[in-house]
Amino acid sequence: MLSKQILPHKKELLNALLYDYLSQKKELSGLYDFFPEKNGFKNAIASIAKTKCNRDVLVSELIEQNKKVKNTSASSEKNVQLLLKENTYTITTGHQLCLFTGPLYFVYKIFSTINLSEKLKEEFSDCNFVPVYWMATEDHDFAEVDHFNVFGKEIKWETEQKGAVGNFNTTGLSDISNKLKEILGNSGHAQFLADLFENAYLKHENFADATRFLVNELFGAYGLVVVDGNSKKLKETFIPVFEKDIFENTPNKKVSESISKLKELKYEPQVNPREINCFYLENNLRARIEKQGDNYSLVGTDKKFTKTELQQIVRTSPERISPNVVLRPCYQQFILPNLAYVGGPGELAYWLEYKAMFDELGLFFPVLIPRHSITVIDSGTKQKISKLGLTADDFTESEEQLIKKYLAKNSETKELSSYRAEIEKLFGKLNEEAASTDKTLSAAVEAEKQKVLNSISNIESKINKAIKQRSETELNQIKSVKSRLYPAETQQERFDNFSTFYSKWGNEFLDLLKSNLKYDLENLNRIVIEEN
Repeated sequence: MLSKQILPHKKELLNALLYDYLSQKKELSGLYDFFPEKNGFKNAIASIAKTKCNRDVLVSELIEQNKKVKNTSASSEKNVQLLLKENTYTITTGHQLCLFTGPLYFVYKIFSTINLSEKLKEEFSDCNFVPVYWMATEDHDFAEVDHFNVFGKEIKWETEQKGAVGNFNTTGLSDISNKLKEILGNSGHAQFLADLFENAYLKHENFADATRFLVNELFGAYGLVVVDGNSKKLKETFIPVFEKDIFENTPNKKVSESISKLKELKYEPQVNPREINCFYLENNLRARIEKQGDNYSLVGTDKKFTKTELQQIVRTSPERISPNVVLRPCYQQFILPNLAYVGGPGELAYWLEYKAMFDELGLFFPVLIPRHSITVIDSGTKQKISKLGLTADDFTESEEQLIKKYLAKNSETKELSSYRAEIEKLFGKLNEEAASTDKTLSAAVEAEKQKVLNSISNIESKINKAIKQRSETELNQIKSVKSRLYPAETQQERFDNFSTFYSKWGNEFLDLLKSNLKYDLENLNRIVIEEN
């Protein structure tokens, strides 16, 4: 059986900007419109109701996208139709096409989005809230999504394909499927995971469709709507903003202004805008557009366009234009009636750079709310923590600090400070005695004192080394728990794949996430899930 405990956010687990945002630091109030609390959402709903998006185009495109796979749920299709209503708003999270969901926080982000949608429906019953997963199919940084970790073993997709990862052909992933089966063996729910991988990746031609199928299988029952922004129909509506970016550089100017203000407040920018925040997209190519003199070039290629040629491409073939990390949030917000964005610490930090850009472009700036942050503790690890007299929260500290805390708590460490004090006192008197005879002797006395103090430190170190050796079993357990909760010196949710836990607990694990990752809009926290 699994249970949860709620813990407050810790500064060391978040970047400084997001921590101060969640603390509602006054100096940051100009970076957002509505704070993620009940009254903030109430005011946000009143504000977004005054804005418009092209719901007909959006719904028409989503219906077509849902046909790309055969497992779109009835509840998802119902939510797509709800988007035609003016009192329906989306709650969105976005993420890259991580192989087999990649790290755990991919799953946490989506459940956070689903549960926030349900929470808002409880609070504001006269409105509808649709959870949306925005697939970042146009990203080309394959190294960020080509692997996942199961039981500490990396499974990696090797391919020479280039360009937008959503277009990657899935041919060759049978080797990955076999490796996953080998690692999972005959563990509890291994067959379900093996079948899920095969049905997603071996029965769909490209990475985007495979990811859509996979996400539908895991979350479709909750009405999640999957959106792929790599669409000519959707990009046609965004042409005016593409032109403002490429030919007027509006986003660059406004985001740079915000970054300057953040730097004045001693925050480091999460992302920096470029003069042009668009790529050029073709088969096997996603190249950054850069102005050079009177022409526009594609970085890393020999291709160049005149201004007139590029304007023609934007207006007649907008599917060839791809927004970067700065412009993508504007694109997302432009085509969706989006009330809130659910993101990780890094994401929300860069969203806080964007409000001035949104204002300039006349776009509604969504409520920014952190995804749930979770640590999962199995029963064996829980017993070790308890036996050590520590808590799960203690393990947010470094291994060295944990060992010091354990030894101090168990009265094991020795500090010879009292002897140092006596030596300081003794040599003080010796110094006075020597100086009364010859003042030049003071330096010699100080040198001898330092030798003795160094000896004391050396003895102290040897004593504590012997104590640590005597406590070797307990210290190894601390290291074991630390590596379990923070593998590869990072948070568990940034390393382990969901299959590590699903293979043991099956749907109970997903059901627990769904039922317990609830938002308290007046008290945002992180969560620990434990096996009892």
